[in-house]
Amino acid sequence: MRRDKRPVYLNLFKIRLPIAGVVSLAHRASGILMFLAMPFIVYLLDLSVQSHEGFEQVLFILQHPFLVAVQVLFVWALAHHLFAGIRFLLIDADIAIEKIPANRSAWLVMFLAGSVVVIVVLGTLL
Repeated sequence: MRRDKRPVYLNLFKIRLPIAGVVSLAHRASGILMFLAMPFIVYLLDLSVQSHEGFEQVLFILQHPFLVAVQVLFVWALAHHLFAGIRFLLIDADIAIEKIPANRSAWLVMFLAGSVVVIVVLGTLL
């Protein structure tokens, strides 16, 4: 037992989370990303429905290389948040709460979210 009351330094880069912890952290991050993107998405939607020129302007804006990367990140956030949310709902229903099934479902969420992004990126390149 430690007797001194000094704070303990935790190096967060050395802590290895289990895959379920990574999925949980990414679920929160994807929710924050989607929330922060909402005003920009609403602005683009408003601009696109105002006129034909506004729609053309939105198409031009979305073709910027930086925004293409942001779109890929947003698609990942949507996919990950959807699949992780389903996983958490199943866990709430006492499905796959043991260690091995929980790890498998966490890996499945990571694979599904990653594969959706790959499919979307390849679809836009073709």
